[in-house]
Formats: sequence, C-alpha cells, structure tokens
Amino acid sequence: MEIVMQRGLASDAADLEVDLDYGSISTLLAALHARKISASELLEHTIARIEVLDGRINAVIVRDFDRARDAARAADAALGRGERQPLLGIPVTLKEPFNVAGLPTTWGFPHFRDFQPAEDALVVSRLKAAGAVIIGKTNIPIGLRDFQSYNDIHGTTNNPWDLGRSPGGSSGGSGAALAAGFGPLSIGSDIGGSIRVPSHFCGVFGHKPSLGLVPLRGYSLPPALPVPGQGDLAVVGPMARTASDLALALDVIAGPDETRDGIGYRLALPAPRHDQLMNFRILVIDTHPLMPTGDAVRSAIGRLADRLDKSEARVARSSTLLPDLAESARLYMKLLNAARSPRLTQATLAEAQEVAATLSPDDRSLQAERARGWGMIHREWLATDAARLQLQQKWQQLFREFDAVIYPAAAVPAFPHDQSEPFDARQLDIDGKLYNYSDACFIWADPASTCGLPATAVPIERTPSGLPIGVQIIGPYLEDRTTIALAGLIEREIGGFVPPPSLPATSSAK
Repeated sequence: MEIVMQRGLASDAADLEVDLDYGSISTLLAALHARKISASELLEHTIARIEVLDGRINAVIVRDFDRARDAARAADAALGRGERQPLLGIPVTLKEPFNVAGLPTTWGFPHFRDFQPAEDALVVSRLKAAGAVIIGKTNIPIGLRDFQSYNDIHGTTNNPWDLGRSPGGSSGGSGAALAAGFGPLSIGSDIGGSIRVPSHFCGVFGHKPSLGLVPLRGYSLPPALPVPGQGDLAVVGPMARTASDLALALDVIAGPDETRDGIGYRLALPAPRHDQLMNFRILVIDTHPLMPTGDAVRSAIGRLADRLDKSEARVARSSTLLPDLAESARLYMKLLNAARSPRLTQATLAEAQEVAATLSPDDRSLQAERARGWGMIHREWLATDAARLQLQQKWQQLFREFDAVIYPAAAVPAFPHDQSEPFDARQLDIDGKLYNYSDACFIWADPASTCGLPATAVPIERTPSGLPIGVQIIGPYLEDRTTIALAGLIEREIGGFVPPPSLPATSSAK
C-alpha cells in the first residue's frame, strides 16, 4: 500500500517544491520518479550538506561517497528504465556497528580500528536490494554503552539543537544526522533505549522493533563471523523524520533471515489496530516508582494526553493491569548486563563477579542488579528469563484492554556532554537533584526492551529553550504497525519533526 501511495504522488510532483534537506522518503521518491531531480543530484546535495555542516556536528564519521556515487548512477539508470523500488535513489546512513564490506567496523574500540568485514550485514543487503544509496556510517559511544556518542577513534558527536549537548546514544550519530538533514533515513540499534533516546534528544522518529523482527546477521562485535541468530534484548531498527518513513523502512528490513528461520517462516505482521485517534485506547504513564520524570518531560506528556483526550481517543492515566515497574526495572538491569557481558575482558568479568559476590541478598538497588547481571551463570539466567516470561504475560493481558502505552523515552531532554570517568560515578541532574547516571538513563528502556515489545519514538514538543521532547509508544508484541500508526496520527495532530533553527536550508528542487 505504501508504494502505491508513493507512485500516486509522482503525478503531482511537478507542481511541488521538494525540500532536499528535510523531505520525506515518499516526497523525494516522487521527485525522482517525476524527473525533477536525479539520484545523483540528490546524493551530491546530501554530500555537500554533510561537508558544510558536519564539521561542527560530527555525525557521519565513516564516509563512502565514491561508492555511493556509483550506486546513485545505477539508481538513475534503473529509474530511467521505469523501475520502482521502495528506496531507489534514497541516501541512507547506518550506525557504525553494521558491517559494510570495505568499511571499518569498530564498535568504537581502538583495537578494532583496522577490522573490515568481508560482507554486508543482512540489513545492509536488504537496503541495497531496495535501491538505497549507502553514504556512510554514524558515530557511537565506545562499546555502545552510553547515552552520549563519543570514542577515541572518531571523537564526539554534538546535538544539532545545541552543540554543547548530547545527541543521545548509542545511535546518537544517526539521530544527529537526521536532525541535521544528512539524508531521510538511518538504521540504528537498541538494547537500552539506543534508538528511542537519540530520537527524543534530536527531535526525530525512531522505531525499536519487536524482538527478532529484524535479523541481526552482520551486526556483531568484531571479529565475530556474521552468523544468523537472535540476540537477547538487542534489536535493530529505522530512524527517520516521519512515521510513514519508519513504516516504509521497516517493511524493507524486517523478516526472518533467509539462511535460518526464513527457510520455513514468512513475515505476516498484523495491520494497525486502528486508523483514527478516536478508536485508540491509550494508557499514559509519566512517572516511575524508582526514578523521577523531569518536569519538562512530564508536563509535555500531560499536554499530549490532554490533546489526545480532546481528539476523542480513550485515554487513561493509570491501570491496575500495569505490571510492577520497579520489579520490571530490576529484572531488566540484570538481563541487560548479562546480554552485554560477552564484551567484557576476562579480567573485567572476574572483577565484576567479585563485586557481585559481596552484595547482600537484600540489596535490590538497580546498581546491584546490574552487578549481578555481568557474571550470571546459566542457571541464574534461566531463572531470570522465567521471570521475564511471566512479565510478558502481564503485558499481554494489559494489551487486551489498551492498544498502546505512552511512556517517557528519558527523564530529561538532551543533557550537556559528560565524558567523566569512571562511568559508574556519573550523575544526571533531574530538576536540580542528582541521580545515578545509569539508573536515570537505562530505566526508561524497560519495559519494551525487557519484554521484546515494539516501541516507536515520536517528537511531541520543545522546551522553552528549544530542545526537543519525545515519547515512546509501546505496543503489543509483533504489533509494530500499531505503534507506528499511532505515531503517525500523533504527528498529524501536533506537527511532527521541525528542523533545528540554527542549521541553514541549502536548496530545494522546483
């Protein structure tokens, strides 16, 4: 249905001015189909904008412009033959950890600086098959561990809304690239909010898919071979500037790995539950029992809830069906560090296990749960996973009464850069009071990460100083189309993405 709509736009494209900096994928495709602009011209425009503006932002840190020019010329030839693909001629960036043959994959670790994979990640192959023009990779924190994006190889990425602030992490380079107008689509990943937080900080859209929906082959720590498989908690998904672009991109990259599950399974996601706001049953949650929500975020969510109410959506502010968020957060912190533990050196793992052994059984702090997670033996992990299965059932019951949950993506808007070490000693200011940095940042990734649920980040407002504020829309497992559809309806209601005012428009096609 999406492609039909795009083709229908082509007949009207000659009468429209196309924003080459911030146009949606569908608008750019319409211009390409109508020959208002060529793929090569669109690419050169995007490259020129990166070269002019990215010195201050530092988002696109691995550039593949020469091969992109070859791909754009091939796209022009295909367009000239009348071919139509979902992303034919569209410039796309990727988060640094995705393998692209001939480009380095480092995960921000200096000792992987010279590693180059022999083949593309499966997601990259699917993008190319859909006609995408891959222009480069975006910056990350070292080991994808942070809500900022900096490392010793590529330096610091700045938020286009305020260069002194973080663009988020770990897909911060992707969020910054989208906000700066460096192409309409970027592919990120998310285990602890790494798509949702940069979307919130940079004022763009992002989708954390249901666990297992998008294959991970070719997204692995070097020098691991690109084998098929499903991670625990970790997903990869699209980031864009409109909800409809998220839907289009998800259609391209989703589906089982052809060399594994795809042998016997095919993708058949259910349609959105509703297509009008008035039919949605929405639970709005703006607080957490273990961590405060900053006033700017909480107030913005409150205003959004009021607008949804006035649009005749059925909005609730509480429910007895909501699982225990405190227990869920503790479970998540343990699972999170267990999932990340393969990245530890043997010495660091031994140190983490020693710390966990000294903890009192009565210590239920989030820091303690993370410490336990680093060195869990398989028996302990199975017990934790069993608790997760029980939690998933509770969310399934909630989604019989509600279609979606609106939830903070983070406690605060984009915060100032803080690269202090040790990492665990950092603190985050929430309305003048300091909280443990990891607790305050990671807690909002649960419950969507813990239970493998889809979550779509959508910008809703800006602070008085101009910083973006977004929310995440959490939905039932594998009902990704529902959360994206609701994001689109909210976008239509409140206006969606707005470019940072400090960045100049460079040109448009007429």
